[in-house]
Amino acid sequence: MAKKKKIKIVALAGGVGGAKLAHGLAMVVPRKDLTVIVNTGDDFEHFGLSISPDLDTVCYTLAGLANPETGWGRVDESWHAFEQIEKLGGPSWFRLGDKDLATHLERTRLLQSGEPLHKITAGFCGAWGIKARVLPMTNQRVATIVDTDEGELDFQEYFVARHCQPKVKGFRFEGIENAAPAPGMLKAIQAADAVVICPSNPWVSIDPILNIPGVRAAVASRKVIAVSPIIGGEALKGPAAKMYRELGIRPSVEAVSKHYGDLLDGFVIDELDHELTKFLPHKILVTDTIMVDSAARHRLAEELIPFIEKM
Repeated sequence: MAKKKKIKIVALAGGVGGAKLAHGLAMVVPRKDLTVIVNTGDDFEHFGLSISPDLDTVCYTLAGLANPETGWGRVDESWHAFEQIEKLGGPSWFRLGDKDLATHLERTRLLQSGEPLHKITAGFCGAWGIKARVLPMTNQRVATIVDTDEGELDFQEYFVARHCQPKVKGFRFEGIENAAPAPGMLKAIQAADAVVICPSNPWVSIDPILNIPGVRAAVASRKVIAVSPIIGGEALKGPAAKMYRELGIRPSVEAVSKHYGDLLDGFVIDELDHELTKFLPHKILVTDTIMVDSAARHRLAEELIPFIEKM
């Protein structure tokens, strides 16, 4: 097994793409030197339970527990509780598997007992054998609200219940002005050799993290490298490309580059977009960014390290 690289990395992540790169980084960076900060703007309550979709996707992936077919949820899941909910006429728009349900039940119990989310997450990571440090972006409630042609929708209503069908007009992060970075988050960023923005949706996965008071300034003080979630004008997963188009922006690596602007020192794009390099103002790494399996995640993370070190 290759020796892990001695470099301190903070990764900003949300959803499946972010989880995959975080997993790759965990394979090449020593556990004490990797912190993954995860979007919680899409957290919500369902059946009275506190659900953290991005946080769980990242943790399940790092633990080797994620469903490899969907990228989210648990592998070898069963659906007995959900089937009974459907039979009883309960809401079935958001699927909760039996193993996944246990996570939400215990998180809710601990939150109600006064335990903060970052400590709950650390406890879950310990139970699941995750060596990297995983932090929610904040312990406070922040809700991503999607402004659409049908009015404002909570993110999960837009994303899951409505299948991203309403036309997007903008976004706001309810409660962001009163949120504080999770304990240890700013310190981890300030101690990092680099911040890696994973190939997550810039609008609804990364922007909530960067808009927590004090976070953007801390990130800007480090080397910052983003991996584009847009390849050949489309997103591999999720509605990012659709959002760009509906906001009047042609989805492309150029659009992602402009979105992050001078925050970036380096930008990683797929080979499919190699001809666009001349239009990008940052230092560029062109490579295969499609993480089809663990080997591909490992390879991409391995290529990131020397790119960072040369900056």
